[in-house]
Amino acid sequence: MKIVNGGVVSKLLQGTEIPRMFRARQSFPEAAISPQDLPQVIFAELSQPEIASQIKPGMRIAITAGSRGIANVAIITKAVVDFVKARQAAPFIVPAMGSHGGATSEGQLEVLASYGITPKSIGCPIHSSMETVLLGQSELGKPVFLDKLAYEADGIIVSCRIKPHNAFRGTVESGICKMLVVGLGKQAGAESVHTDGMGKMTENLLANVKVTLAKAPVLFALPCLENAYDETCKIEAVAKERILDREPELLELAFANMPRLLAEETDVLIVDEIGKNFSGTGVDPNITGTFSTDYASGGVRVQRACMLDLSEISHGNGLGVGLASAITKRLFDKLDPEKMYPNCITSTVLKSAMIPIVLDSDKEAIQLCIRTLNCADKAALRIIRIANSLHIGRIMLSEAYYNDVVQGKYAGLSAIDAPQFMRFDAAGNLLTPIIE
Repeated sequence: MKIVNGGVVSKLLQGTEIPRMFRARQSFPEAAISPQDLPQVIFAELSQPEIASQIKPGMRIAITAGSRGIANVAIITKAVVDFVKARQAAPFIVPAMGSHGGATSEGQLEVLASYGITPKSIGCPIHSSMETVLLGQSELGKPVFLDKLAYEADGIIVSCRIKPHNAFRGTVESGICKMLVVGLGKQAGAESVHTDGMGKMTENLLANVKVTLAKAPVLFALPCLENAYDETCKIEAVAKERILDREPELLELAFANMPRLLAEETDVLIVDEIGKNFSGTGVDPNITGTFSTDYASGGVRVQRACMLDLSEISHGNGLGVGLASAITKRLFDKLDPEKMYPNCITSTVLKSAMIPIVLDSDKEAIQLCIRTLNCADKAALRIIRIANSLHIGRIMLSEAYYNDVVQGKYAGLSAIDAPQFMRFDAAGNLLTPIIE
């Protein structure tokens, strides 16, 4: 795509003023488990008799590791590995990420390595393959698949995170059931539950997971939950027979711990960086309000959104760009369709990979969003800027919010400094950091 600096588009946007912005702090409940305490907490959970008794000497145990940006994931994974070793069993890691990593075994290993999960760091082998076995059909007629290496193990430990999904709602969303059906189901398993669309996801997940739990050597699950600051706040061992009852309860707790943009409504949302390490769709719509389907809602109410960059850890998987009104050429040039499109083909959700308007610079992307606003008060523009959708403890807000914030209109939101114009270099790259 040819993007012209100084062309007609640049001239049309040239006079669009970006209002002054100020830094703000969002405060949420801070209860968390420190990283250094995690191994001890995990050992205590796994030492419960009904859990520990599932691991017997000499067993080959498959431990799942997913593609989401889970806080402390390498620490958690290693602690599980160490516990299995302490029980004189033989652990190995299985990538459980459906079609992520470009739907290739090599790509999934690359994702794990980017999270610090390697044989050397974890202390056990990692066996990656896209080969599956067919376990049978669900009561709804869907085929149920499982990673062949995990199926052939003596036991499977489901290590995962429970949180609200970004495209559907139900009694189970992102968590244990999805890890078993989609993550361990690889591309074939993921496609099986997605073909009816997001409106049927929970129904299909629950039907398929019943087959998996009946026919796969699942021992137990170890889901974690995170607080609003992307910190581990709870980790709990769940016996196999309790998974279907306990996961909905933990999902409710995860909803209660979700962060949000406390201003609740804005004209323009600026997202500095998107990526798979922040959300399955690059940005978490539960925060940004930019959903890819009609089967979930929430987040800030926003008219325009611009996304400025893609994290290196995403390896070109820029899912989420389709949820923006505008992106930069810098972000566009990092996109790798071979990493993005397998997700879309598998999930049948295409919107998040569609290409929005591409602008030459950060400044022009922001200006386009402002210039094209409908029925907005241009003299008091409301703009929110976030680093990414996972870390929103520190944000920037436009001057229109300032008096309300100072006067305490938004509980938990406080101003750090006074409004001032953001700085850009000669090429239009944003220089002003959210956190100094």
